[in-house]
Amino acid sequence: MEIAMIGLGRMGANMAERLHRGGHRVIGVDPGEAARTSAAARGFEVSATAAEALAKLSVPRVVWLMVPAGEVVDQTLASLSPHLSEGDVVIDGGNSYYKDSMRRATQLLEEDVTYLDCGTSGGVWGLQEGYSLMIGGDAAAVERVGAIFRTLAPAEDRGWVHAGPSGAGHFCKMVHNGIEYGMMQAYAEGFALMQRKTEFNLDLGQVAAAWQHGSVVRSWLLDLSADALARNPQLDGIAPFVPDSGEGRWTVAEAIDLDVSAPVITLSLLERLRSREKNSFSDRMLSALRNQFGGHAMVKE
Repeated sequence: MEIAMIGLGRMGANMAERLHRGGHRVIGVDPGEAARTSAAARGFEVSATAAEALAKLSVPRVVWLMVPAGEVVDQTLASLSPHLSEGDVVIDGGNSYYKDSMRRATQLLEEDVTYLDCGTSGGVWGLQEGYSLMIGGDAAAVERVGAIFRTLAPAEDRGWVHAGPSGAGHFCKMVHNGIEYGMMQAYAEGFALMQRKTEFNLDLGQVAAAWQHGSVVRSWLLDLSADALARNPQLDGIAPFVPDSGEGRWTVAEAIDLDVSAPVITLSLLERLRSREKNSFSDRMLSALRNQFGGHAMVKE
């Protein structure tokens, strides 16, 4: 197939290369000259603008967006709109909020353009391992561009799913990332507990490596944990500051809306927020209260 990949960051460039290796004609689009130069060295075509790329593709065309969620997606679609025509398919492979995806699908349908929302998981390992894809939107359009999904996935018959109507793909990816928050938090707390047990002088890298085989907690996240600990056993030079990119917040908000108890995901999100407090007022308040009611000693700065 032919496809324009808009956004040649870490994931976009790797996805474009995987498609190129799979025999598809890919035109990568990015405003950054360095990103285009790097992408061109991988063997596929590049363009500075979407209009230029679309002009090179046969109609109807397929456009994949790999840009930051939020306003950037709307801005990209607005710039694309004059160059799209009936029958074109636009795939948003980023981490867009699912309700935004439903709105965008309705808007593009008025121009006879199909919008598919595709939650994409795989990170920087997707080029070699393939990507997990959760797709929402029109079934006929999903079938028409299915060769793209089959190439990006780990195998033609697994790793991707047409989850349902517009919004379903990004909804599933939102929940997927919420689950990821909880799993990562559990691993982090467990390894912190073992690290604190200094009398055993545990080699956390070796423990993690043992868990990779036969253990009920083995997973790809554990594999990454084992690799990180093997490289840097004390995690030296890493600041205790954990960002979040929005999906965890959306998952928690959805759980509240649907009256679904999700304490693990919620607490893991709150722990990320806590990691950013350099001088926590709440912790200082707790210390002051213990001193007030129980006369407990306070640690002074």
